[in-house]
Amino acid sequence: MREKFARFMAGRYGVDQLNKAMLAVCAVMLIIAMIFNGTRVAALLWLLAFALLVLSYFRMLSKNTYRRAGENNRYLRVMYSVKKEAIMAKERWVQRKDYKFFRCPACRTSLRVPKGKGKVNIVCRKCGNSFTGKT
Repeated sequence: MREKFARFMAGRYGVDQLNKAMLAVCAVMLIIAMIFNGTRVAALLWLLAFALLVLSYFRMLSKNTYRRAGENNRYLRVMYSVKKEAIMAKERWVQRKDYKFFRCPACRTSLRVPKGKGKVNIVCRKCGNSFTGKT
């Protein structure tokens, strides 16, 4: 039986991080649908969860591995940027008493300046743009 399944899955894409996330969202949607049982919201959630489940299995059984890998890479890039922003927000929260944070108007880089220095000229380390800010 294991050999038959291995032969069936040969050349197919399988499970990746995007599929795992889709299945997790599907499970959450099904739980919420069970809570709102008998309503239109529940019917909509059941339908969306089923569609997500079908899409997930389609991705798992697909033989177009190049396209599925591209989809997974886009998902991972988005998740990396979201995690990076969350980490930066946490760091800003921890350092909020000692530093003031500015964004460079040219390149949008986050810059940290010590508090209590008054009006200062801030130079971006990335692009060299200069602007003033009050700390």
